[in-house]
Amino acid sequence: MSRADQRRWGEVYVRGLVEVPGRKSVRRISEWLLGRRADQSLQQFVNQSPWDWQPVRERIVEMVDAKLAPRAWVVGEVVLPKSGRNSVGVDQQFSQTLGRVLNCQLGLAVSAIGSAGTVPVNWRLMLPRSWDTDHERRARSRVPDEERHRSRWQHLFDALDEMTIAWCAKPLPVVVDASRSPSAVALIRGLENRGLRYVVRVNCATPLARLASGEVVTVGERLAWAGSARGPAQHWRGGLGHGSRYSTILMPDSMVTGAVRSVGLPRRTRKVVVGWGAGPDRVESAWVTNVESTRFSDLLELLALCSRAGRDLQRLGELSGLCHFEGRSFRGWHHHVTLVSAAHAYGLLGRLRGADGGPSASDGAAVDQIECQR
Repeated sequence: MSRADQRRWGEVYVRGLVEVPGRKSVRRISEWLLGRRADQSLQQFVNQSPWDWQPVRERIVEMVDAKLAPRAWVVGEVVLPKSGRNSVGVDQQFSQTLGRVLNCQLGLAVSAIGSAGTVPVNWRLMLPRSWDTDHERRARSRVPDEERHRSRWQHLFDALDEMTIAWCAKPLPVVVDASRSPSAVALIRGLENRGLRYVVRVNCATPLARLASGEVVTVGERLAWAGSARGPAQHWRGGLGHGSRYSTILMPDSMVTGAVRSVGLPRRTRKVVVGWGAGPDRVESAWVTNVESTRFSDLLELLALCSRAGRDLQRLGELSGLCHFEGRSFRGWHHHVTLVSAAHAYGLLGRLRGADGGPSASDGAAVDQIECQR
């Protein structure tokens, strides 16, 4: 942040997200940390101040990569219920996570996850289609002209391109639950075209290929055809929350999702990892992946990261103030979620330092408040 007042209020807001118990409103943050009402200044910093959130996120990625040693980027939907209709991006929307329609904002978070925890490092606000032509609400929420309704995976590709190209972040396997999405094929195609490793949960109706006859082959049909050709089922108790027997089925090169392999990108073996239920040949889960691993347990651990990151995001909403944003602007939403990521990363990395014998995050919590009051 280029200005001293931005850095000052940024510190106050992040410390409030870390230290203030309960609801982390700007009024409670200012009274708790400064002992006086400064909510107008904090509101201005979050909702109107022109600081760019992208370099902040880039710095978070650098610190998390260095200290957390993340194993994957896990993609998750963030549901922020709202009572009114004026906050940016609010509408009656279907949440794939909850499986129902509600009045809410829908965000997309890309989180870096390692053995010690999860940190959301990049965000997208998914505008409903109704906001494209609602000029009054767009003007009131100061939505940029170029921001329009886009598909979930277009938002994801934009975020991944920003991370790998603009920020030069080291690409990690992308783990996504697309089992409730009708466009899982488009997701896999986009990841393949970018040369990224992926583990994508799909449903049995997801098409894998179109045969010369024009017939579409689905995941379920591929599993049925495999029969005894599938790999032997292995038992694993890694906390996936469903069937404990897993096996893999290789996908021949002719059975790809229509991805066009760009020149210079490596050709990877694609396979389906199947979680089997209690009944005979009952499929509990199916994951399409191009991750090459020498140990099957390593691949299963990547699958488990998806559900773990979902639980971590839910706790983030409850404990780090993610759901407590009071502004209505597009800029304010991105400022808020970015500072929530910073606060969460501060706490997690501080705990890691404490575990290693270094100073913990709480050691820095007693920064002199007089400078903030100035």
